[in-house]
This record gives sequence, structure tokens and C-alpha cells, in this order.
Amino acid sequence: MRLGTRASALALAQSGLVADALRALGHEVEIVHITTHGDTSTAAITSLGTTGVFVTALRDALLSGEVDLAVHSYKDLPTAPADGLVIAAVPPRADARDALIARDGLTLGELPAGARIGTGSPRRTAQLLALGMGHEIVPVRGNVDTRIARVTSGALDAVVLARAGLVRLGRTGEITETLDPLQVLPAPAQGALAIECRADSDLVAVLKALDDPDSRLAVEAERSLLAALEAGCSAPVGAMAEIVDDDDGPAVFLRGLVAALDGSDLVRLSATGPTHDATGVGRRLAAELLDLGAAELMGPDSRGPMMGETP
Repeated sequence: MRLGTRASALALAQSGLVADALRALGHEVEIVHITTHGDTSTAAITSLGTTGVFVTALRDALLSGEVDLAVHSYKDLPTAPADGLVIAAVPPRADARDALIARDGLTLGELPAGARIGTGSPRRTAQLLALGMGHEIVPVRGNVDTRIARVTSGALDAVVLARAGLVRLGRTGEITETLDPLQVLPAPAQGALAIECRADSDLVAVLKALDDPDSRLAVEAERSLLAALEAGCSAPVGAMAEIVDDDDGPAVFLRGLVAALDGSDLVRLSATGPTHDATGVGRRLAAELLDLGAAELMGPDSRGPMMGETP
């Protein structure tokens, strides 16, 4: 199998997990590096348009037959389906929460007013400002090493990154605090991987062995909310779903949030529904958020197909 992946350290670590799982099942796997527009551009994520800047080149390689399957950070995928392709598997999801790496081992609450916190994510920016701690949020781009280096060099007091990526890179020892979702709600599908192949490929049945039903259901609920909000990459939207035991059996518990980019206001709600209607739970919660003014908070510039968030 030719497995297509971005060539960043995090993408290779994630693809390596999938390749190892396939090899354990007796398959031969070749890793193929694919360069995407998001990898080569130095512009801010929110200025790169509304298409999947980390995804399009991988999908083109799939459709052309250059590779047989691709591994994505699921939160990078646009919410609209891709013609001719299918998400054949969602492996067990890693911790979806955000993590803080701060100077001197400090937590978010211990960072003084005026502390400079780096992130390239409008979602993180809005929620950090909404906490009212007086921190200065500094836009950053680059891979995990580049961002952490800005803390160790003293250019920033802290950065916020996805905990899942730090776990996959073996860098959990640098985390000074894992952020409570009540403070900063993760991005939809954060911590999840998507294994994609051509819809007519024999690999669809093979890759099913790597699928985790609970992870898939949780991600479907979160991305359904995002799609119903018609939220683009510059929209501060958070979502986190869990599969819980309800009186009537397994259920999806979904939390959602939409914030103003400057942190001046936000709406936060939750919903529960049966697992067989995970996407319906997301759509209904989105409708409730819109009733409370979510569209006005996001603004006209943030509406459109989801493009993907930063690490």
C-alpha cells in the first residue's frame, strides 16, 4: 500500500501509527511524502482561502492513483465530502484537549496579565481573550518545534497546541497544563485521524479493521455542528463530543461553542442524543447556537467551508 502523507514531523508520526497498524495486520506499506499548499505558504491560515490547504494535494494524489490511501488530521478536512473518496477508517481518537506550554512551568492562571501567548487559531484566540485574564494573544505559524522554540527563546511566554500532537511526538513532558474544555473547547475533530481512500478501492474493506466506532460517531457529531453553522477556518467554533451511557443506552453528548473573535461575547450549549443520530445531534445544537446569535458572533467573513485549524 502506498500511504500518502504530509512530510511534517507530526504528519509523519501520525501516518507512522497507521502504517504500523496495517503492517501488524500483515500488509506491506510504503510512505509517500506529499507537499501541500499549507506546508509551503508562510501566510496566516485565515488568509489562505476556504479550501483545505493541508488536504487538496493529498486528495489529488489519491484520485490520480499516485497513492492508495492518505492519513489526515481530521480537523484539517473540509466538511463537504470529496467526490470519489471515502473516509474508510477513524482510528481510536487521542486526547482532544488543548495544551499549554509556558515558561517556568506556569499554568494559564499563573501567567501574569500582559503575558504573550502564541496561537494561530481564531478559536483559541477568542476563548483565551474571553477568559478575561489580560493576556496578549500573538499570532504564530510554523510546526510544533518552531512554536515551542519561541517560548524557550523568551519571545513568547507560552503557546497553546493540541495535546494529541504533542503526545504523538513524544513531547508531553513539556506540557505545563492541559486546558479544561470549560476554559478552551477544542476544535471539531481535534485529536482524531482520518484514513481516506478511493471509494471504489478494495482498501475500503481492508481499512475498516482500523475503524473505532465511538471515535467516528463523536467526530461525526462535531463536524455536523460545524457544517450546519457553515463555519469557515476563521470562525471561533469549538466542539467536543463523547459517547456516554444514557438511560436508553449509548448516547452522544456534544458541547458546542461560538465566540466573537475579540472574546467579547460567546455562546455555549450542549446536547445529547442517540448514537444512531450523531449527525442530527450536531445539526440540532448548531440550530440552537444560531438562535442565540452565533452567526452574528462569527461575522460574514468567517462563514464558508471549513478549511482546517493549526496544530
